[in-house]
Amino acid sequence: MELQDATALGGAIRAGRTTAAAVMEASLAAASALDRLGAVTILEPELGRVGAAAADAAAARPAFHGVPFFGKDLGAHAAGLAPGAGSKALRRLLPSPPTDSTLFARFRAAGLIPFGLTTVPEFGLSLTSEPLGGPAARNPWDETLSPGGSSGGAAAAVAAGIVAIAHATDAAGSIRVPAACCGLVGLKPSRGATPAGPDFGNYLMGLASELVLARSVRDVAAAFDAVARSEPGPFPDRPRIALAITPNTGPAQIAALRAAAEGLVGIGCEVSEIDPAPLDALGERAGAVAWMILAVSLAEWLDSLGIGESDVSPLTAAIVAQGRATPASVLFAASREMACIGHAFDTLFDNAEIILTPVLSGPPPRIGHFDMTGTDPAAHFAAMGALAPNAALANVAGTPALVLPVVMADGALPVGVQWAGKIGTDRMLLTLAAQLEAASPRPRFPYAIAGLPQ
Repeated sequence: MELQDATALGGAIRAGRTTAAAVMEASLAAASALDRLGAVTILEPELGRVGAAAADAAAARPAFHGVPFFGKDLGAHAAGLAPGAGSKALRRLLPSPPTDSTLFARFRAAGLIPFGLTTVPEFGLSLTSEPLGGPAARNPWDETLSPGGSSGGAAAAVAAGIVAIAHATDAAGSIRVPAACCGLVGLKPSRGATPAGPDFGNYLMGLASELVLARSVRDVAAAFDAVARSEPGPFPDRPRIALAITPNTGPAQIAALRAAAEGLVGIGCEVSEIDPAPLDALGERAGAVAWMILAVSLAEWLDSLGIGESDVSPLTAAIVAQGRATPASVLFAASREMACIGHAFDTLFDNAEIILTPVLSGPPPRIGHFDMTGTDPAAHFAAMGALAPNAALANVAGTPALVLPVVMADGALPVGVQWAGKIGTDRMLLTLAAQLEAASPRPRFPYAIAGLPQ
């Protein structure tokens, strides 16, 4: 049976089984019908219709030809869609961009048609997606749960079939946590693998990477190939997998890790379990560095725009105050700490090509799990670290980290497992994940993809 994903949707349009215009109308209808999920914060139907008409008239037929696509309300921009980072104050200040960023120009060249922005928490500061004054993004598998954050709206839109693929960003787990919450595939690319220009506004001293959330490995691989400028590295004949089960990991997450490990053995990998203590120690150091950089970056960003404390949530104001008070010498020391963490993490791959870890410590959080009205940044960051242990490590070290869902025998929500590799091994992760995906049960999503012929 053919995969139900963005590649299949683009193939159906190329083959004449449907049209880009018909698929766009189906996506717009799904966005309206599933408005209660809070996945979409900005919808521009005319952008979508114009783009679809152009696709139907075009001679070129790339991989994602005519496929509807959402940008994230944080990160790189598409023409006509200014990301507001979940902030009404920021949205009032930003003009509509006349041209695509480099990343979106490459997305568009691959056939994707941007026509809206997905919901994020204010300034991306939470692992749920509940902007102040706006509807919370809800998990299509269970609407009492969050789809995660900060790319939660993107994850909800893809899991609900409003679109088959959506833009996402990751500075401390923001692609991987939503992928794990919603049974999706997500890759946090290696540092520098995907473009951050022309303004580098979401670079965050190298923490942030951008790509997509999707329902299949082949979609993520095709998106990576469309936008990345990196060469495939060597692929070992018998990849070595290190299984690291961190403390306080829930039973479903442990079961998923062991199922993934067993599946990898089945496709010819060598799997061994390792002591998670060195990984946890590095993860704790990485979290501290990431939160400091996020705080300083946010303070600089809001100060430069003249956005004051009264324009943001109490938690954002407290984080900005902390960032503003951070001395330059401390920030410089953090840059050195990033290099040290990256080197130490690299040594953990001396005896393995891939390290397999949990993404979440337990099930997806419920709506309201994180309180943006609090004023204690340390407590907030600690709570995020408890939900997604060591999530910031790949960001600080600059390494790729891919999430692949594992279908559970009890029919429960699929559980995401993280595959981490050395810098530059993105394609190796994608190739191996595709092999395991092909040999494993696939999630049965609660919604079909809008416009995909059945």
